[in-house]
Amino acid sequence: MAFQPIVDISQRRIIYYEALVRGPNGESAFSILEQVTEDLMYRFDQACRIRAVELASELGMQERLSINFLPNAVYEPTACIQATLEAAHRAGWPSERLNFEITETERVKDRAHMRNIIESYREMGFTTSLDDFGNGYANLDLLTDLRPDTLKIDRELVMGCDSDKRRQSILRSIVALAETLEIQLIAEGVETRDESRCLLSLGLAQQQGYYFSYPNLESLAKIDDAKYD
Repeated sequence: MAFQPIVDISQRRIIYYEALVRGPNGESAFSILEQVTEDLMYRFDQACRIRAVELASELGMQERLSINFLPNAVYEPTACIQATLEAAHRAGWPSERLNFEITETERVKDRAHMRNIIESYREMGFTTSLDDFGNGYANLDLLTDLRPDTLKIDRELVMGCDSDKRRQSILRSIVALAETLEIQLIAEGVETRDESRCLLSLGLAQQQGYYFSYPNLESLAKIDDAKYD
């Protein structure tokens, strides 16, 4: 696993670490995920969750831990969470510091199933995030059915926002929408200081991206104070 920090600029601190799967030699998540067949999906998803919790505890993480999961690997939320809860108990990891990040929404045909996962996790005290919002399948229509705690705004909308009035207008609209729906926002893929400052001025203080830190393989990155200025 690798961990990438999510920061809150206004608070000048790391608020989450996202756990990202990697190969034994640091291979990318994509190269690993493309090897996961349908019959292995559930076991793979469970193994990633358990390893993320165990390693976060071993590294002394104090922030919230965000774990990616494949919705189609969850056949029944309460049953499928048990191995994760057992791992958290063994590691002494507080379950309320777990966030589950929904990935690969394009592969989910059953919206009711995804809604059931989100609502079940909320009842169990977890939070959920919807990844890649504003790109491809992770779009506005999902919000007619789903109530995630957080939307992660895709890099496609963040890229060059400091010099792109159209992107700024879209981001302002998303901020207003999120306030109405009482959903938090995280801007993904922040790569430059100018992007970060622009996002902050638009009301997007929670940010993630290479500007702050690349994912660190089996370690926790620290953020230079200058990144917040």
